[in-house]
Order: sequence, then C-alpha cells, then structure tokens
Amino acid sequence: MTPAQTTAAARQDWMRLERRGAINRAGFLSAIILFLTVVSIPVLLPYLWLLVKSLTASDGSVGQMVLWRSSAIAGIAYVGAICLALWAERFRRPAAAWAALAVVVIILAAIFVAPYLTLQNYRFLWNRDIAGTGTTRLDLMPSIWTALGSSLLFAIAQTAIVTLVATPAAYALSRFAFAGRENFLRGLLLLHAFPALALTVAIFVQLHYMGLLNSLTGVVLVMSALELPFAIFVLKGFFDTVPWDIEMSAVTDGATRSQAFRMVVLPQVRSGLIAVATFTFLRGWEEYVFVQTLLIDKSQMTMSLYLFFVAQDSMGADYGMIAAVGVVYLLPVLILYTFTQKYITQMSFGGIKG
Repeated sequence: MTPAQTTAAARQDWMRLERRGAINRAGFLSAIILFLTVVSIPVLLPYLWLLVKSLTASDGSVGQMVLWRSSAIAGIAYVGAICLALWAERFRRPAAAWAALAVVVIILAAIFVAPYLTLQNYRFLWNRDIAGTGTTRLDLMPSIWTALGSSLLFAIAQTAIVTLVATPAAYALSRFAFAGRENFLRGLLLLHAFPALALTVAIFVQLHYMGLLNSLTGVVLVMSALELPFAIFVLKGFFDTVPWDIEMSAVTDGATRSQAFRMVVLPQVRSGLIAVATFTFLRGWEEYVFVQTLLIDKSQMTMSLYLFFVAQDSMGADYGMIAAVGVVYLLPVLILYTFTQKYITQMSFGGIKG
C-alpha cells in the first residue's frame, strides 16, 4: 500500500469515527431530552391547568377545550425552543429566530385561546363576596389582601429570625472549638429529623400558658425554632468552605473579629445566606398545619388557610375561583425565585458547586 493510499485509508477511518461519535452524541442527547420531557410533563401540567382554569369560565367543556389547546401551543413552543437551542449556532441571527418563535406562539394563543379567557374568577381581588352563593363561612373570611399580608408578615418575620440567629451560631460552630461541639452538631441533625407534628399538642399547651396562642407571633416563634437546626447546620457547611487564612489576614491588618466577620467572611457565604433565607421563606409561606392549629381566630389567616377554606366551601361549584386563588398564592414564590435563582444555582456546599 502506497503512502497516499495509507493516508486516504486513515482519513476514511477518522471520518467514520467522527460520524459514529456524532451519531452517539445525538442519540445520547435525544435520550436525555426525551427523559427530561417525560419526567417534566407530570410536574408542569398541573401548573398549566391551574393557570388555564383560573382564566376560563366555569363551563367544563370550554375549560377542557382551552386546556387542550393551551397544552398543544405549549408543546409547539417547547419543541421549537429545543430545536432553536440545538441549532442556534447555525443561524446567522439567533435572536431573530427566537423572536419569530415567540411571534408564532403569541399568534396561536391569540387565535385559539384568548377569545375564551376571562378575569371573572379573580373577582375576589376586588369583591369580598368571593363565593357568590352567600355561604356564611366564606362571608366571615377576611379579604384576600388581609390573608396575603398575614402570609408575607409571617414568612418574612420567620426568615429574618432564622437568618439572624443561624448565621452567628453557624459561624461559631465552624470557627471555634469547644467541649461537646460534635455532640451539639449531632443534636442539630436529630432535632431536624424529629417529626415536628409529634410536638403539636405540647406546643399548643405551651403557647396557651405563654399567652401567644391565636397569635401570628406565636406561630412565627414556633416555626423559627423548628427551622433553626437545619439552617444552622447548612450555614456551618458554607462557613467551613471559607479559608481561615483570609480572615486572619484581615485581623492582622488591623480589623477586629467582628469587622473581619462582616466584611470578609459574610460576602464569601452570600449564596448560602440567600439560599437559606429563600428556603426558610418558602417553608413559612407554605406552612399549614401549625397555622391551622395555633390560629383559632381565622380573621388573621394566612394564604394557605385561605386557599384551603375557599377550596373546601367552593368544591364542586367554582373550580375557576379556586384555581385563581392558587395562582395568587404562587405569585410571591415565583417572584422570589426570579430574584434569587442566580445565587441559588451558583451556591457551593461542601466543595460542590450547585
């Protein structure tokens, strides 16, 4: 075999290997996308149903039709987005392709979905008579704005208490050695693993004698105490990743331990603080059991209780209004995640970056 023939054969082998590698990558990527799609459908479909149902009339046939049309349009948008993401490098103007996809989706929604949409299900935002049936139980409920304010106050207060207490506690556990430190850490894990519902009666009696029963303050203190062990343990892991040398360098340069903590250490664990604060807020926002148990007077109910009572008294009568309350209930969570997702996805814990 001549050198030219050897070179041509080697080139063909490399081209064959390249084609095989491209086929394997395409097959693997297709399998991953298919798997993620199949797994995501059961998770995302209820949210789509919630949104569509909140914007359609109570007529079941119309709601089903709009749901199927919305699902089809969402599927087209999803497939189009995947194709654009995979082939974006081959387009001269990727932004124009994305804009064209958005225009197509908007036109389809305007033609097949928009004519059937209504805001009537959101009448509870401006009308206290949300039931429309005169039921005594719903007439005695506070307005949606009162419940929303109570939930925000409850979740923000719990987040502030947990973050302010857990941060110095986690720093002390990370930086200082003292007798019983390991046992204390094991105790934190045990407290977090302990089923909180087993303490419901004891907490009820304790708050009664403390004069904090039927008070948002009492529920905030209870939930803060239950969330503290896990928050301390998680934040300790973040403080452990901060090198001791940079803190000592600041002290050597004349900073006090407090200044080194505030100006050097805290910026290094910002992602962890934001993550813990976010998860604590979500935990307080969605809390139902202790709010239902410890708030006897429902005039100061939170959004979780509000949604429960609306669903219970309107079940079988107005699913659209129940879905609308659910959408309002989800909005603060979506807004919070929009502003904090950058920090949560970039946080590192135990040397592993999320």
